[in-house]
Amino acid sequence: MRSSAVLRCASKVWFGALFALLFAARTLYAQGGEPQDFAIRGAKVVPVSGAPLENATVVISRGIITAVGKEVSIPAEAWVIDGKGLTVYPGLFASFTDVGIPAAPPAGAEGAPRRPQEAARGPEDRPGSTPWRSAADEVSLNDKRIETWRSAGFTTVVSAPKGGFFPGQAAVLDLAGERAGDLVVKSPVAIPLSLQPSEGFRGGFPNSIMGVLAYVHQVWLDTDWSAKAQAIYEKNPRGVERPRYDHTEAALAEALEDHALVLIPANNSVQLRRALELFDRWHVTGAIYGGQMAYEAAPEIAAKRVPVLVNLKWPEAEKDADPEDKPTLRTLRFRDRAPSSPAALAKAGVKFAFYSGGITTPKDIVKAAKKSIDAGLAADAALRALTLSPAEIFGVADRLGSIENGKIANLVIADGDIFEEKTKIKMVFVDGHRFEIREPEKPKEPPKGDITGKWKLSYTTPEGPEESTADLSMDKDGTISGSITSKHGTATIISGYLSADKFSFTINIVIFSGAFDGTTLKGSISVVGLSFDFTGVKPGSTVLGGGR
Repeated sequence: MRSSAVLRCASKVWFGALFALLFAARTLYAQGGEPQDFAIRGAKVVPVSGAPLENATVVISRGIITAVGKEVSIPAEAWVIDGKGLTVYPGLFASFTDVGIPAAPPAGAEGAPRRPQEAARGPEDRPGSTPWRSAADEVSLNDKRIETWRSAGFTTVVSAPKGGFFPGQAAVLDLAGERAGDLVVKSPVAIPLSLQPSEGFRGGFPNSIMGVLAYVHQVWLDTDWSAKAQAIYEKNPRGVERPRYDHTEAALAEALEDHALVLIPANNSVQLRRALELFDRWHVTGAIYGGQMAYEAAPEIAAKRVPVLVNLKWPEAEKDADPEDKPTLRTLRFRDRAPSSPAALAKAGVKFAFYSGGITTPKDIVKAAKKSIDAGLAADAALRALTLSPAEIFGVADRLGSIENGKIANLVIADGDIFEEKTKIKMVFVDGHRFEIREPEKPKEPPKGDITGKWKLSYTTPEGPEESTADLSMDKDGTISGSITSKHGTATIISGYLSADKFSFTINIVIFSGAFDGTTLKGSISVVGLSFDFTGVKPGSTVLGGGR
């Protein structure tokens, strides 16, 4: 009898510890408990910096690629992954996003867009300028897009704050880490500009594109003068009036000193040619972002040796457009020819990279890049624009962008050509940490109702009664995403669906499944061969029976 009690006690402790571990998703960095050495053996390896290698091996040790080739010695301690039938690519690199960055400060905060009644009177009020904001300082692991983008093969992004003419400084981020600082690869790498007047500036300065250009020009002049005046003052401060401190000027001067690129928006041919002139007029080094009409200006861009970040959200007709509103011939031509701009840039010898633009589903980014291949761009050039080229543009090609000895082990392992629609990503490495990509189960029948919302889940584990909060979102097809928070921590749902009235969603290897009647959830929680019942209601509702 005593042994039975001991067994029950041990089972309770073991289950409680296991359940806590599985719930604490934030502490499960990659596949926790794995070795630090891996060898992907017998795969096709596409280094990007060189020719593809058949039946090759990639060795990873402590986050770094230590060997690549056909005749490679595999360390005895390495976890060997059979690469037969698989292709290894460098991790995909999105060149301009806000993934991982919280929203801009509310209106009225320092540097935030001013309300109409707080209209700026001139450039000295520094409207829409927060260049001291830093993606490296603001990156948050709470952004659910980090996992979504990583699962689509993106291991690295250039992220920047949004809002205003000088939103803040961009940083190169890897999409994995135990702490926010683990994501930062290099900062700052760029100072993005926006040249569009915002509604928040109505009645103030600047309220037109001409006013915006004049304002930004004045800021660069002030920054240059301030940097020179400060240097002179520091050498001999006696008897000299000290220079006035300006937060915007100081932040920009420091970023430029760190060789951050200035990113100027330009999409049509007029904007592209204007951007080339602005680089000369402002005496700054940078890149253009937009570039969808580069088919009309590629030779001029090449002559200036300015790199281009190409927006992959190709122009198309608005879904709710007035059928009587007929597009111009130039608009139709733009929609047709925009995907050919990367090919035009490649032919002219312009370095370019891809960015998502308004694409919110990361898997669609690769599909959009495929359109540029269909429009004449070589497939290897398209792959380069998603890997090595952005690394070169932002000054991190010495550590990212290709599969080479000594570089950070950011890899994508797929079961075929990455641009083929049927290809599936099987595994991703970020900083040498392995992430297995699970194919989400799809609903077999249309969902009966909408499971979206916050649910209070009640159940009884061997440790006693417990509660969790499920924050669920459902797509039209019944696919479920979201997170579950308990006393053990918060875990992201990696797959889920509602098919008719049957639901299932998974965190790590914990599966919640059951029936949904429109107002309540009722089912079981399964983990490692064990299961127990649970019920779920919206907060404020009455729980209909507890889990046993």
